[in-house]
Amino acid sequence: MRKYIVELIGTFFLVLTVGTTVSAGLAVAPLAIGAVLMVMIFAGGHISGGHFNPAVSLGVFLRGKLAARDLLPYWGAQTAGGLLGAAVTRVLVAAPAKAPLLPAVGPALVAEFVFTFALVWVVLNVATAKDTEGNSFYGLAIGFTVTAGAFAVGGVSGAAFNPAVAIGAAAMGLVGWSAIWIYLLANLAAGAAAAAAFLALADSSDSPRRVSLRQPSRVSQ
Repeated sequence: MRKYIVELIGTFFLVLTVGTTVSAGLAVAPLAIGAVLMVMIFAGGHISGGHFNPAVSLGVFLRGKLAARDLLPYWGAQTAGGLLGAAVTRVLVAAPAKAPLLPAVGPALVAEFVFTFALVWVVLNVATAKDTEGNSFYGLAIGFTVTAGAFAVGGVSGAAFNPAVAIGAAAMGLVGWSAIWIYLLANLAAGAAAAAAFLALADSSDSPRRVSLRQPSRVSQ
């Protein structure tokens, strides 16, 4: 149970930071978002793996580092954390005056897929690969992937790269509910694609058959 609570807490702070910084229109919002993801990963990675993102959990599951019994509970905890973060955001700051984002479908699908792929790809390589086992930089690498993606395509899709963040953003009025399918489809498809790419390129020491599912892998958003 404690790993699910850690996933809820980490996702809560991630969505809270997204909500408060984006609602305030801060130009440095991507830096704050990447930073809070980084510190939450370092804080919770040893307990839950520090996913804080259903797309990451899917990728880690397909890679063979998350037990099947944990996938849906992780998704539930992450979604609950996102909704709680959205609720607290609206207590702290007013909703933005402008209408919720309704991105152009084609560009948003591409942007969300490409940078969610990058995020999960980085997670799998820095936090689950044998050659990088025990490193001290994994949280920084993952957080800066989100920061880079937010700066690069934030104006295209809103830069969720995370279904729990997208649901939280919709609950806060930052993204239109009618567009939520874009994020769910692109993010989860990218997580699966990143896992497939990792396994295709991994050496034999990273084979899923040789990985224990008992302990969570230290990974991200």
